[in-house]
Amino acid sequence: QVQLVESGGGLVQPGGSLRLSCAASGITFFIYDMGWYRQAPGKQSELVAVITASGSTNVADSVKGRFTISRDNVKKTVYLQMNSLKPEDAAVYYCNADRGRDINYWGQGTQVTVSS
Repeated sequence: QVQLVESGGGLVQPGGSLRLSCAASGITFFIYDMGWYRQAPGKQSELVAVITASGSTNVADSVKGRFTISRDNVKKTVYLQMNSLKPEDAAVYYCNADRGRDINYWGQGTQVTVSS
């Protein structure tokens, strides 16, 4: 059974930091591209960052310079380090594992709230 379990969300003040984690099980983790998406109330889902199986990364322009994605293939975990958080970063953040060919899995999401 495939599971992606996110953790690390919470309430943080503007300018603060959080590190999200997504622990995977039931998949051959190292062959998957891993991504973080977010969805705020009333808004479309947005791709925040992706790290490929080979380790290449890409982040959305809206978070460039503030967010960093990384992975640990031994721990089967992908991370999203979020610095200099802004109120507009508040959303539910979802972890995604993608192997192409319509093989795609999602976590349950973790809430990030940025407020003073």
